[in-house]
Amino acid sequence: MSTYEARLQALREQLKADRLDGFVVPLTDEHMSEYVGSYAQRLAWLTGFQGSAGSAAVLPQEAAIFTDGRYTLQVRDQVDGQHWSYESVPQTSVADWLKEHAPNGARIGYDPWLHTNDWVVRAREALAAKGAELVAVERNPIDRVWSDKPEPSKARLVVHGDDLAGKSSAAKRQDIADWLRAEQADAAVLSALDSIAWTFNVRGQDVEHTPVALSFALVHQDGTADLFVASEKLGEDVRQHLGNGVRIHERNAFEPHLRGMRGKTVVADPERAVSAIFGALEAAGARIVTKRDPAVLPKAIKNQVEIGGHHAAQARDGAALTRFLHWLSIEAPKGSVDELSAAAKLQEFREACGDLRDTSFDTISGAGPNGAIVHYRVTEETNRAIEMDSLYLVDSGGQYPDGTTDVTRTVAIGTPTAEMRDRFTRVLKGHIAVSAALFPDGTRGSQLDTLARQFLWQAGVDYAHGTGHGVGSYLAVHEGPQRIAPVGSGQSGGDEPLRAGMILSNEPGYYKAGAYGIRIENLVLVVPRPVAGAEKDMLGFQNLTWAPIDRTLIDLALLSPQERAWVDDYHARVLEIVGPQLSGEVLEWTRAACAPL
Repeated sequence: MSTYEARLQALREQLKADRLDGFVVPLTDEHMSEYVGSYAQRLAWLTGFQGSAGSAAVLPQEAAIFTDGRYTLQVRDQVDGQHWSYESVPQTSVADWLKEHAPNGARIGYDPWLHTNDWVVRAREALAAKGAELVAVERNPIDRVWSDKPEPSKARLVVHGDDLAGKSSAAKRQDIADWLRAEQADAAVLSALDSIAWTFNVRGQDVEHTPVALSFALVHQDGTADLFVASEKLGEDVRQHLGNGVRIHERNAFEPHLRGMRGKTVVADPERAVSAIFGALEAAGARIVTKRDPAVLPKAIKNQVEIGGHHAAQARDGAALTRFLHWLSIEAPKGSVDELSAAAKLQEFREACGDLRDTSFDTISGAGPNGAIVHYRVTEETNRAIEMDSLYLVDSGGQYPDGTTDVTRTVAIGTPTAEMRDRFTRVLKGHIAVSAALFPDGTRGSQLDTLARQFLWQAGVDYAHGTGHGVGSYLAVHEGPQRIAPVGSGQSGGDEPLRAGMILSNEPGYYKAGAYGIRIENLVLVVPRPVAGAEKDMLGFQNLTWAPIDRTLIDLALLSPQERAWVDDYHARVLEIVGPQLSGEVLEWTRAACAPL
């Protein structure tokens, strides 16, 4: 099937054969991952949507695709509006849409390996109002009609040594065991791939941009564990690393194993464990405790070895980005650079800096109006030349064994307009406000989000994404539970208290549809900030990312003396950290780019 219209029709015919009146298609896998392997890209196969978050619902006569504000423009470019209606999250939801559009008495199918229990409960309640039924399918109907569906990756796991992890797998499992005893539970389900990679100090190549391996795990109260992973993916080095305390099973043995846990008290994370896991435990008669995966918080709070690794990775990555910005300043005005060639050149510079394993996400290389598409992904069809007197936005990152990077720079090619400089400076002021924030221990990211938006609000504008997300240690570039985002933003909010050792992005932006986009992003580390006479423990942020910010886009009249000092201090640190890795023309350009305002 070469067209998305034909694929939609084939799915409808399969649903009819399965006696279903509709089906829900999320963009995730059996592990509730954000980025998924090619075998699980069902939403992209069906609709053409290439974003990293979304879902769809298909009925006999109509279909809808659901995305948040980051993808408002992208979804309209990639998904045919003749066959799909565009729905915005969180203003509406799949369950709400089905409640309104599903026929009375309809049977709506869902794959229990791709949804959480909470979603199933909400959808079932919504459909009940129409006398409709939510039906779990034994085999996903898309898989039945996707004839050339890729197989899951067979790549081998690799050991992530204690010199990089900072703590042994045995010690991490013992911490989980101690927690289980306190919770009076026998075992915890680990189904999130980054939790498994972190707990067992292994990494993989099964998901693009995220070094994880397709697997499930159970950690027990005695500190031992069961790891469910295809045996062909394990070399002798990994088996020795895991040791006798980890029993190995085939991945497809996970569900039968759960069904054998009769009488056990098992912790399962309602956000990360899919409905099928809860169903198997319920079928076994196990007592289920719904609590957060015990690896999530310790994984988010980096130890000193991980923090040191991040500093080293960020310094190398900053040098690569700085070389790229120098190259762009010379080549772009010649008119010979487009989005694809720019992204490829940045990749070259990253590869040359040493030990790059992957990009941490698809590079967002947006020229002019494409920069206004928040999660834009350039293709041969959308590729634009970088033109004079325009803005170019590049959001990119690398996966290195000692750290994960994520950085955005917006640069002027030629002469920017007064409006561009105004908006850029307001974004910069918000970025500085977050970077310089001082806040009590226990503050939530949602409480800091307004700091980034206040200067844009003064001009009557805003941006439709969170201000910051957590970042892993050679793991997921989007890592929970911490965020800087409005409560109820549809992107998990920012309700987690920030703790020293957490890493987040700081990335306010502004997007003018059809014209240009602006974003300034650094990664920051939460650190203690002693305050004389303080009655509370105070925290702040330490910058991790080092690369020049385009001075030609700054309207100095809008900056306070303190903000000017922040920019000058930041650029002095760029020269201190990145400068020794540069030489010749690149170093001279960097000195000019980092000159005091």
